[in-house]
Amino acid sequence: MHAVILAGGKGTRLRPYTTCVPKPLVPIGDTYSILEIVLHQLRAHGFTSVTLAVGHMGHLIRAFVGNGSRYGLTVEYTDEETPLGTIGPVLNVLDSLPEQFLVMNGDVLTNLNYGTFLQRHIQSERSVTVATYNREIKSEFGVLDINEASNQIVAFREKPTVHFQVSMGVYAISRGALRGYTPGQVLGFDTLMLDLLAAQDFPGSDLFGGYWLDIGRPEDYDMANREWQEMSAILLPHLTLSAAD
Repeated sequence: MHAVILAGGKGTRLRPYTTCVPKPLVPIGDTYSILEIVLHQLRAHGFTSVTLAVGHMGHLIRAFVGNGSRYGLTVEYTDEETPLGTIGPVLNVLDSLPEQFLVMNGDVLTNLNYGTFLQRHIQSERSVTVATYNREIKSEFGVLDINEASNQIVAFREKPTVHFQVSMGVYAISRGALRGYTPGQVLGFDTLMLDLLAAQDFPGSDLFGGYWLDIGRPEDYDMANREWQEMSAILLPHLTLSAAD
């Protein structure tokens, strides 16, 4: 199985941590960077090869990861000269990818089994499957429903909680879903979703109920470090057991 890891962003929301280090290489706890955790997980879940899409400070990622042999993986690289969006970097290496593959952000901490997720996608025969997660937002205000024609309040909800599913930044993609795009073009996940929906090629949702943290803000990074001692056994159980032996 093959994964494409998106590691080319500048990580501006995570400054000052990313001033001198690309976001995928910021450390979690005392042992691993985010990217190392992901690479170890992919190997444990049955993946054998990875393409790293790098851009900002990509030379540091290349120097750190190398050919991937110390993770038990074959790692190759594709460079973004200019930002290409979430899916754009994949177009540049599409012909070298297997028919079904994983695409994921390089700053995700989760105990999702990436191999099982990809296999479920393959069995579904969908063009794209998105790993999704339940989120909720509680309003700080009473919410009014207004009839705009009469300017009347027709319903009232006191500080309601809204439930919805969000993308985890992990996608299983069939190569055919990207055949209509041109290598080098900017292509975001949002555009891909809208194009698939317009074509009535409906992507699948694979709802996950385990641990997931998208490290996009300093407070998320601080939380990951606070929780690391507890979460390390959940995120990297195979390495934890090896260390105990």
